[in-house]
Amino acid sequence: MKTEIIAVGSELLTPDHQDTNSLFLTEGLNSIGIEVAFKSIVGDDARDLARVLRTALGRARLILCMGGLGPTEDDRTRETLAEVLGKRLVFREEIEARIAGRFRCRGLPVPPSNLKQCYVPEGALILENPHGTAPGLWLEARRRTIVLLPGPPREIRPMFETRVLPRLARPGGRPLARRVIRLTGLGESAMESLLKPVYGAVPPDVAVTTLASPGDLSIRLATRPRGPCDEAPARLDGLVRKIEAVLRPYIYSLDGAGLEAVVGAFRSPGGFFSEYWQPKHRYTLLGEEDVEGEAAYLVEAGPAGPEEPGLIYGKAWVRKRDFAIVKIEWDQRSLGNYLMILATAKSIGPQVEPRVSVVGYYGVEKNGIRFPDRLVIHEDYRSTKGIHRYSEATVRYVDYRFFIVETEVRY
Repeated sequence: MKTEIIAVGSELLTPDHQDTNSLFLTEGLNSIGIEVAFKSIVGDDARDLARVLRTALGRARLILCMGGLGPTEDDRTRETLAEVLGKRLVFREEIEARIAGRFRCRGLPVPPSNLKQCYVPEGALILENPHGTAPGLWLEARRRTIVLLPGPPREIRPMFETRVLPRLARPGGRPLARRVIRLTGLGESAMESLLKPVYGAVPPDVAVTTLASPGDLSIRLATRPRGPCDEAPARLDGLVRKIEAVLRPYIYSLDGAGLEAVVGAFRSPGGFFSEYWQPKHRYTLLGEEDVEGEAAYLVEAGPAGPEEPGLIYGKAWVRKRDFAIVKIEWDQRSLGNYLMILATAKSIGPQVEPRVSVVGYYGVEKNGIRFPDRLVIHEDYRSTKGIHRYSEATVRYVDYRFFIVETEVRY
């Protein structure tokens, strides 16, 4: 069954927001044996949305459209779909009663704008939304199934899991089996050359795709069970072993986990890879460098979205042989005195830019936790006229039992 996911929202066409909902929907659909053939992102313009919906109706049997069900003027998904299908919008009193109940519990009147959420295309089945005012909708039209879902993750995810997936799951359905191998230190063309002998052993019903990003490669395997008794996961595991045999020096994950998750399992210092920080960061593998004679991965941690106060940004050097963090460079935006740094630059003169960093070398391990054996604090204030102020301080931790510190400062 050809399936298409449509994400509606002009904010998704900016660099500030990512469409993570479609990944969640795809994973759920794959779990019940439904593959996604198309994904589209469209802004709030009704004419653009109508074109996308018509295209989807012409090429997919199942269409999941998320977003644009809210109470504001630019939420036009219901109206646009009704127009494309040639259906009337009908007022559903049960939706009005539920919206009124939500506002009544908070001691508030129902805003008139919310009443537009009570109008749905004729014949639509209402999918209850206990986490918001926008109900989901299920329609059968033109031998197609169209599902409208709210955009906020806290609303779409429980609705999809409890209202949509059970309806789509077929008795005896066969979920896709998948495996993801992650590797680094190897170019895509070099990887392809090494994998040529393995490709000859790949069955025709196993899809093999590769994805390259800076410093990181992934190999994705997927197949569907051939019958009720077929062990598709076991067949993929055999293929994984063949790939591992030729790429072992470059593989850092056999379960799809990114480098940040692999390193985070080793109780990393600095908060760079902790479970709390991972969703807030975008990790980029920049390459490899030697740190005090040992090979290490160089990973940059930047903001996943708009910058937030208190987030940790910078770079981490991760030792290849055991994934231990051996060096961290904190970006000046992460420092507690960042506002003071900016004020200092302003006091020195106009157009003076600060370049301040703290670099920690983690050469001490106590009870499975790594500590720095020295910190290097670098301050540099400069403009087009040159360097106005420069200092570098080295803090050496001599005895962690008593935290004896030796400090060296150069101006």
